Amino acid sequence: MTGLIKPKKYEWKDSNLALFGSELERNIKKASASTEEAWKGAGRKPGLQIWRIVKFKVTSWPKEEYGKFYSGDSYIVMNTYKEPGGEELQHDIHFWIGQESTQDEYGTAAYKTVELDTYLNDVPIQHREVQGFESDLFRSYFKTITIMSGGAESGFRHVKPEEYKPRLLHFCGTRKNIEVKEVPLCKRRLKSDDVFILDLGNTLYQWNGNGSNKDERFKAMQYVQALDSERSGRPRTEVLEESSTEPSHEFYKALTNEDDDDDDSAFVAKDKETELYRLSDASGQMTFRKEKRGSVDKNDLDTKDVFIIDAKKSCYVWIGRGTSEGEKKNAMQYAHCYLQKTDHPLVPVSCYAEGREPHVFFQAIAVC
Repeated sequence: MTGLIKPKKYEWKDSNLALFGSELERNIKKASASTEEAWKGAGRKPGLQIWRIVKFKVTSWPKEEYGKFYSGDSYIVMNTYKEPGGEELQHDIHFWIGQESTQDEYGTAAYKTVELDTYLNDVPIQHREVQGFESDLFRSYFKTITIMSGGAESGFRHVKPEEYKPRLLHFCGTRKNIEVKEVPLCKRRLKSDDVFILDLGNTLYQWNGNGSNKDERFKAMQYVQALDSERSGRPRTEVLEESSTEPSHEFYKALTNEDDDDDDSAFVAKDKETELYRLSDASGQMTFRKEKRGSVDKNDLDTKDVFIIDAKKSCYVWIGRGTSEGEKKNAMQYAHCYLQKTDHPLVPVSCYAEGREPHVFFQAIAVC
């Protein structure tokens, strides 16, 4: 909108996770003190737990907000479960980076993910997720993922209805995977294949594109009902069909011709061939070098070192049993820094310890 300052987008190429020994690490440790209150009781029973990073602090995210993320924030998401027929609790820990999250926030999320892993005796599998490029595993936790602009404090409950900033929500997908994303208030963003909600605070419009499917329409209807309930029935709601809505309707008048022209499609690997890298300090210094290009199998991995497998659509970090503490501690950091220098830094990253790899890991490298 005219006159508004566009929030700074996450600097994918310039971001830095070199935390250890840095001023950021010292700030985090100071804020954490000797123990982290947020971890008390974490991972003791199956289920999903989510925390948001606020000024170096880990804060619990309300359960009623699970599945909703703000692009200006970073989060830690942990799923605790038992394998079929097993009794031991297993964990997947994801740190999620919003496009407008600050370096302090996503750096803290990354650091705290390692801390939570340590708290749970190194049992968890660590994952890095970035907005718009989440892994299938991460998406499977939620019926709907909603991405909102700004930080959590910008939500409707924190402002008066008459001061509410209008927003346009885009609903796209099928029953098992409907994504809800806030997009600029721009007419060009409307797509006939999808559904949109224009949220004006006291007025809610659901716009159904001619080619939208029943799942998108139903999910949008549920979303409108939830917003109406949150606001104690104050909003006026209206469902609009693209084919029968006049260009002079208030819905269209509320939209502009301005767009941010952000194109994340630039972060797609042009070279699809898998690459294998080795991280080792056997020489007395930490080295990171390419081992091979092309297909990768289990025999390419050495138990003494850390390996990073860039499959171009995703990235895997494999930590051998005989790795040093320095190699293990820096594994995710090196993967992150490596991806910064590629044309596809946004891919999800999963970190597996030797002997604790899930079946999907070996399936993935077999088809690399």
